[in-house]
Amino acid sequence: MARDFPKNQSSAPGWMELCLVSTASPHVIVVGNHKGGSGKSTVAMHVIVALLKSGRQVASFDLDVRQRSLTRYIDNRREWARQNGQALELPEHRSLSAPALFGAQADLTGDRIGFCAALGAVQHDFDFVVIDTPGGADPLSLLAHGMADTLVTPINDSFVDLDVIAAVSAVGDAPCEPSWYAENVATAMASRGRVCGRSTDWIVMRNRQLRSGSHHHQPVAEVLEMLAPKLGFRIAAGLSERVVYREFFPFGLTALDPLEGRLLGVSPSLSHVMARIEVRQLVEALVLPIGRDDPPGSVGPEIGAMLDPQPPAAEPAPRPPSMAAAGRP
Repeated sequence: MARDFPKNQSSAPGWMELCLVSTASPHVIVVGNHKGGSGKSTVAMHVIVALLKSGRQVASFDLDVRQRSLTRYIDNRREWARQNGQALELPEHRSLSAPALFGAQADLTGDRIGFCAALGAVQHDFDFVVIDTPGGADPLSLLAHGMADTLVTPINDSFVDLDVIAAVSAVGDAPCEPSWYAENVATAMASRGRVCGRSTDWIVMRNRQLRSGSHHHQPVAEVLEMLAPKLGFRIAAGLSERVVYREFFPFGLTALDPLEGRLLGVSPSLSHVMARIEVRQLVEALVLPIGRDDPPGSVGPEIGAMLDPQPPAAEPAPRPPSMAAAGRP
């Protein structure tokens, strides 16, 4: 089970110490977007498993007290592995306890102290910390943004989602002004720089792209290209809109797990292979510090080998029950 953050630790570090945590090991990856439904938890889980499969020690945090999607994803993975006698990689996971009240009356101070204490506990024993954040301008989420070494922002490939980053006008010559999320990111990055002198590598990934494309596809790409140097982010391709990503969740599986029918519950398909390729491209785009001897831009030999797409093992598709019962060929 996921561990809850301790709330009664008077010696827990504050904002200054929390930012300074990121000046040493571990490398902090924050997956954030004020808009819900952008695929943050799916992205976080695949990054976690990629790092674990490379042999790195990973701690994960779920700051979304309402949805707890990452927590449930990890719980599903643990339970599926137990029931099926499989050894699956799992992070050291912590989540917030759901408060009795939300909004202004929630115990934000207690959550902040607990988060700081939990983060300090993993500072020296893990290579990476991956933090999944909720939608909305949650104070704890903003705190996490300020300590990110790598910030990953998935956005759906539409102007509705793009509006979280910049206000886009129908008038072609009108400038695109930063929206509330981009302004909050800028504030968090500036605060981080003042406290610990470190920068944040911000990656905006175009997520849930329709494979058939849409008439908004190219305009969205063009606006992002224009905004990237102005707002200080890089652009990466995300994960396509594939049913397999939703099918993985109840079992806690990812596109990086073995493509075997006995694990997936269905015969693996080309969509599973393509999903793995997409994840490989995403992990490479993050340019994470996998090893001290790895050159800049490298994902490390372990991740590179692990992510090489392997064709699904040849096995007969299961016969539909109705045909088997009737004894039909």
